[in-house]
Amino acid sequence: MTEAFDPDGIEQAVFVVGERHATLDEPWRAYRRARLIYVSEGVLTVRTASGRWVVPPARALWIAANTLHCLHATRPVQSYSLYVATDAAMDATDDSAAADSADSADSADSADSADSADSAAPLPAQTGALIPDTLVQALLAAAADLPHDHTPDEPARRLLQVLLDRVAGLPAAPLGLNWPGDPRARRIAEALSANPAQSLVLEELAAAAGVTARTAARLFAKETGQTFGQWRQQLRLLAALEHLGAGESVTQVALEVGYNDVSSFIAVFRDAFGDTPARYFR
Repeated sequence: MTEAFDPDGIEQAVFVVGERHATLDEPWRAYRRARLIYVSEGVLTVRTASGRWVVPPARALWIAANTLHCLHATRPVQSYSLYVATDAAMDATDDSAAADSADSADSADSADSADSADSAAPLPAQTGALIPDTLVQALLAAAADLPHDHTPDEPARRLLQVLLDRVAGLPAAPLGLNWPGDPRARRIAEALSANPAQSLVLEELAAAAGVTARTAARLFAKETGQTFGQWRQQLRLLAALEHLGAGESVTQVALEVGYNDVSSFIAVFRDAFGDTPARYFR
């Protein structure tokens, strides 16, 4: 796939594209389509105006339609992008496919099909990280081999519909961080993002940003849904995922994200992600 690739220029309502990059610095883009990015190898960092996500292997990020976003990876990364037209959220088939289905099925089967579509779970409405199961992973890989320059045949349509049905039910993953919009809080966030290990307390960070600590604490709670301490800890954990994905040792990563006690880092990481740093990428 070239840099000029535009998913909105594809007529097919639902399709999957596989990509592999030695490094990645995809510019800010927004599509009319929703986009699911599944990472099979490497670590992908995704930014939007209001959030940051770090996506390790076997995890995915759903990006709502018309959301400006950019992708970044410092090491090799392999991913699959599922693109979904907003009017295809409940059905991977187009009008011609529906007509073909009607011609080949009796009225009872058509009614059953309609009932099934009506009861299908909706696709996510908001951008967020997800945990794909092994079936979704296999369906994405299979769908990436399908052509997307013409109307899919019946087996392809069924595969894509099953994929959409499965994506709709995937559980969320704690891999994101809400980004403050207020310029004062954003200055603090950017300073910490540039150096997660820095030990400055909120009073010092707030003073450098031209705001009182009390106001800064209020802004973080209002705009991110977390206390400043909770937000800072999540920022460090996401930075840790990036470093671990680059092959760095647990001890080195703990120090780089601001933990002098490696045991404390391991405990916090396990509480957040359900496994120790040493086992997470195995």
